[in-house]
Amino acid sequence: MAVNFMDEAPDIIKQFLLYMQNIKGRSLKTVDEYYIDLRTFFRFINMNRKLVDSSLEFDEIKIDNVNSDLIASVTLRETYEFMNYLLRERNNNQASRARKTSSLRQFYKYLERNHIIENNPLKDLETPKRKKSLPKYLTLEQSIELLNAVEGENYYRDYCILTLFLNCGLRLSELVGLNFSDIRTDNTMRVLGKGNKERVIYLNKACIDAINAYKKVRPVDGVKDKNALFISRNHNRMSPKTVQAMVYKYLEKIGLNAQGYSCHKLRHTAATLMYQTGDVDIRVLKDILGHENLGTTEIYTHLSSRQLKQAAESNPLGNVKPNKNEK
Repeated sequence: MAVNFMDEAPDIIKQFLLYMQNIKGRSLKTVDEYYIDLRTFFRFINMNRKLVDSSLEFDEIKIDNVNSDLIASVTLRETYEFMNYLLRERNNNQASRARKTSSLRQFYKYLERNHIIENNPLKDLETPKRKKSLPKYLTLEQSIELLNAVEGENYYRDYCILTLFLNCGLRLSELVGLNFSDIRTDNTMRVLGKGNKERVIYLNKACIDAINAYKKVRPVDGVKDKNALFISRNHNRMSPKTVQAMVYKYLEKIGLNAQGYSCHKLRHTAATLMYQTGDVDIRVLKDILGHENLGTTEIYTHLSSRQLKQAAESNPLGNVKPNKNEK
């Protein structure tokens, strides 16, 4: 849902959002999420304290009364009541509640750091524990099968896109944002990641070959965005929706459409294959994927069933037989 915090947000929240956007370099989507989270929280505070007409629907509650006094008066207990409300009344999952907790902590830290409030009432706010699940990814055999499934008039383009996903671990937004000039003559690629952070990815032979083959057939005449690397049939920069549809098409072709796979799962695949079969150091993998924290990357240190079996079989006690005389 589109929001416009410049029109809607109280000044004290607007200052925080502009700071996160312009100084901290958060993406527009992230800043919008901060605003939605804070708006939901202060709607709850207004409702819970009976500061608004009880006949109002929750989404109709205004937060134009939010100022430094109201913000400073919030208690930790109220915040946990808010989390309970999100769980029981709005059916928010753990990830959604954790994100709102993070937004509140960021907001209150900013206010305290800039002396807008004297004390931070949420300094001890804990984040709801999130269930850790292993990332879903394609096996090496499935990855090769996916590449071999590519066909049609956009063969070279589609093959190049899948190759970059599976070899470089790009996010969908990063792939559609690639410009022609991002492919450099030294066989590296410039990628603009989250928070407008740039990173350089070294291209292997499969990527170089796929890019060079695509360049030979990439449309030139009538292209509306001449900087874009990947061009749609309408001669526009390919949109995330178009790329996602293309990926789903080939996943469906190899029988994986109903198993929760997506562009992001191809990113998981690249990371998992690099870590499990390429012996890539976790810190190197962090830089390749553009993760801010090592903890985010550590999810890829999970072991495959094959490796678990090999570890069990390699135990030197695995073949020891009992040395007991039968009576």
